[in-house]
Amino acid sequence: MAEKIILLVEDNPDDETLTLRALKKNNIKNKVIVVRDGVEALDYLFCRGEYADRDPGLPPQVVLLDLKLPKLDGLEVLRQIRANEQTKLQPVVILTSSKEDQDLINGYKLGVNSYVRKPVNFGDFSEAIKQLGLYWLILNEIPPDR
Repeated sequence: MAEKIILLVEDNPDDETLTLRALKKNNIKNKVIVVRDGVEALDYLFCRGEYADRDPGLPPQVVLLDLKLPKLDGLEVLRQIRANEQTKLQPVVILTSSKEDQDLINGYKLGVNSYVRKPVNFGDFSEAIKQLGLYWLILNEIPPDR
């Protein structure tokens, strides 16, 4: 069985650290690939640029996608993921601090699998990451040959 990889798309170093800490605290030992902007996220998913040698047969189990990203925002990343035959079934969770209802609506319109607002308190954030890990890495079944 292939390793279940998490792709974390996060430009804020503090949020990246908190997410990695919460994963570790909750014993989620999956490999986490961190990319820091929307273009790099798409490069990883589409095996291009610095990720051209990545095995396209090993997609991430889940993408944790921030919305406010440099170069290409999270909603545009999601739009391109869903528009591509090779990635349209890729599980994507928007993990954001945005309180904008329109971001939530647009995320679902574009086909996000889940939308999670980052809790401010680390204990609550850690619990949210634990629940995400339990669901997306253990309980959820992904389609074969996405």
